[in-house]
Amino acid sequence: MTFYAQRAIKDILENRFLNAVTIITIALSVLIVSSFGLFFFNAQELFDAWKKGVRIMVYLEPGTTEAQRLDTRYRLQTISGIQNIRFISKADALNLMKTRMQRQASLLDNLRENPLPDAFEVTMATEANSPEKIEFLAQRIESLPSVSGVEYGQQWIERFANFLNLFKLAGYGMGTLFFMATVFIAANTIRLVLYSRREEIHIMRLVGATDSFIKIPFYLQGIIQGLSGGLIGVGVLFAAFSAVGSRFEQALAAEMVAIRFFSPGICVAIVACGMLTGLLGSFFSLKQFTRQ
Repeated sequence: MTFYAQRAIKDILENRFLNAVTIITIALSVLIVSSFGLFFFNAQELFDAWKKGVRIMVYLEPGTTEAQRLDTRYRLQTISGIQNIRFISKADALNLMKTRMQRQASLLDNLRENPLPDAFEVTMATEANSPEKIEFLAQRIESLPSVSGVEYGQQWIERFANFLNLFKLAGYGMGTLFFMATVFIAANTIRLVLYSRREEIHIMRLVGATDSFIKIPFYLQGIIQGLSGGLIGVGVLFAAFSAVGSRFEQALAAEMVAIRFFSPGICVAIVACGMLTGLLGSFFSLKQFTRQ
């Protein structure tokens, strides 16, 4: 294996430009696809963290009596998927609005009466935080007596969930295209090296060299190309993440959500995919060359 590795490295050094193009291509492919994956990974984490704190605001009809309010609370407690219920009177709601609108508090000082309704703040259980389950619970709550309406950001949840699904499909499509393009480029690079050494390979066959003796260095060459490209791509992505990620962490600190880079295991898997790309490129180029 030491002899094979030396031959592979020698070929790479003798054809620096071709191999550099292949390594850069693999690195760019890894960088682009991994960037999509990293964005989706953190967006999914953010969405899941946000869903854990999903709250449905249940607004009561004007003039709801104390008995009706208690009856509504009891009915809410019997619904599966609800973790916590908190009553917010219209007076408390107005005070909370004044606190959050300190700069526009003067707009609320001249109100003749409180326009806000009494409401229940309903916290969902973790297992009931899918968009479909939230919608089902919201419809069930809205059908209760004395409930005038519910609000939980339905459109926002649906749009963000649809965006994540679309982004996932786009990532799969781009990943497949970049993988195929990178394998094609790696195969062409190895094929050019093979053609430049075809007389040497022909002589080796005449003197009795086996196919394994001829092919293994080229397989190692493809693996080295993939390893180098994978490491460069992951390294550049980590550097960009370190430079840009701190700004997002400050913005998300108030939401108790932190953006993260890939785990070491995922990084190893990404580099392994780069090595597989180089290996497949060598395999296809050697297969076609041996046929000729």
